Amino acid sequence: MRNYQTTHLLMFIAIVFSALLIASATAQAESIPNEVPRPERMKNDLVSEGEAAELPADVGVAAAVSASSGGPLNNVMAVAAGGEHTCALLSDGTVRCWGRNDYGQLGDGTTTHRSMPATVSGLSGATAVAAGRGHTCALLGNGMVRCWGANWRGQLGDGTTTNSRTPVTVSLPLSATAVAAGDSHTCARLDDSTVRCWGWNGFGQLGDGTTTHRSTPATVSGLSGATAVAAGGWHTCARLTDGTVRCWGRNDYGQLGDGTTTQRNIPVTVSGLSGATAVAAGGWHTCALLGDGTVRCWGGTTMASSAMVTLSMSRSRSS
Repeated sequence: MRNYQTTHLLMFIAIVFSALLIASATAQAESIPNEVPRPERMKNDLVSEGEAAELPADVGVAAAVSASSGGPLNNVMAVAAGGEHTCALLSDGTVRCWGRNDYGQLGDGTTTHRSMPATVSGLSGATAVAAGRGHTCALLGNGMVRCWGANWRGQLGDGTTTNSRTPVTVSLPLSATAVAAGDSHTCARLDDSTVRCWGWNGFGQLGDGTTTHRSTPATVSGLSGATAVAAGGWHTCARLTDGTVRCWGRNDYGQLGDGTTTQRNIPVTVSGLSGATAVAAGGWHTCALLGDGTVRCWGGTTMASSAMVTLSMSRSRSS
C-alpha cells in the first residue's frame, strides 16, 4: 500500500513539474517577439494602407496592393522589391513603400513595419525607385538622388553612416539619369555616362579600385559610355554604348562573367557578350537582354555553375 501511494505521489509531482515547465516555456516564447511576424493570409487578400500591422506570410499567391480607400493602388509607374520591403512609384511623382521597416527603409519617418503602402515623407518629383536590403533610393526629375533607411556603410550617400527614416540627398557632382541599389551599396549613372557608387565595398562593388567603404559617391574606375547600371547583392554591372557589359565586385560564383571567380575592384568585360540592350543583377548571378530577343546569364546558385547560358525568349504577336 505504501509503495502504491508513493508511486502515485511521484506521478503527481512529475505531472505538476511538467506543467510548470510547459507554462514557463510558453511564457518565454511569448516574451520573445518574432523577428518578422508573418500571419497567415488567404488567397487574394488585399494589402491595405494605414495603421501599423504585421507582415504578410509567404503565401505564394498574388495579392493586390490597396490604397487607403480600400481599392487597388492605382497609377503605379514602377515597382522595386528590396530585402523585405517593396516600393511603388506613382504617376504623381510620389513613392509609397510597405513591408519591413527596422531601419526606416519605408521612409515614412518611423521604424514601424507596414503591411500597407505608406507615403515616403517629403519626397516628390520621383521618376525612378530602387530598393536594397535595408535601404531605398529614388531618382528625381531634376537629376537628384535621395535615399533613406539603413546607412551602416554609407549606402545613403549623404556623407554619414547614420540611418535615416526620411529621404536624404546624395552628394552627386552631376545630374543622375539612373539609380540602382544592391545589398548595402548604391550606384547612379550620371548624365556624362559615368557611374558613381557608394556604400559597402568589401568585395570591390564600388569599382573605385579599393575595398574601402564610402559614404559619398566614388567614381567607378575606367568606366565611360555607360547607358545603364545594375547593382546585385555584392557586385555591380554596367551596359555600355557599344553593347558590351562590364562588371565588378564579388565573383565567387562567376557573376562577373569574365571566365574567373576572382574578385574585382575595377570593371572587367563580360566574356563573349555583345549586342546587350539591358542588364540585370541578382545576388549571385547576372543576366543581359540582347538585341535579338535572347537572354544570356552567368553566375549561379553554386560556385560551380559559372558558365554563361543562353535563354531563348519567344515573342508573341497580336493578330
